[in-house]
Amino acid sequence: MDGDAGKKETAVKVVEAALKHFGRIDLLVNDVGIYLPKAFTDYTEEDYNLVMNTNVARFFYMTQQVIPQMKKQSSGHVVNISAVFVGGSALMAVLSKSTMPALSQALTQDYAANNIRFNTVSPDVINAPMHAKADYAALAKLHPLGRIGEVSDIVDAVLYLQNATFVTGENIRVDGGAHAGR
Repeated sequence: MDGDAGKKETAVKVVEAALKHFGRIDLLVNDVGIYLPKAFTDYTEEDYNLVMNTNVARFFYMTQQVIPQMKKQSSGHVVNISAVFVGGSALMAVLSKSTMPALSQALTQDYAANNIRFNTVSPDVINAPMHAKADYAALAKLHPLGRIGEVSDIVDAVLYLQNATFVTGENIRVDGGAHAGR
């Protein structure tokens, strides 16, 4: 479905299409994001607006649209994809993504009585198009496990959370131990 992930009307269209096709919404994975590596003082107003609309507004609108349906069902699960930040030029990503674990905890408090769960998965460097393959060896050195993560590592964490029905308000770091330091 075409649309700007940072716009409410896109979220409305996505939820309407999901309900039309499936009749219910059991899981929302908020995984849209953008990363613009720059020095903090080099970010422009356009950079700020792009990052915040993509990384924050999309979470806000999509989550806001699925909660009423999940309340009707008396069940649902939202997994927010955040990130682990160990330094470097990821300051806009820190600003826009680091709040996801706290938001998941707060939403857990608000909607647990409706049997709606909120969790977060926080990856570090993952083998994805946003990173140049030429940088993989250097990026792997940032992780105590000595490699970068794979998309399947994130999928496994989301599937664990989906199946772990007594887990809510949790943040799972999928970062090869980067949060523990080198």
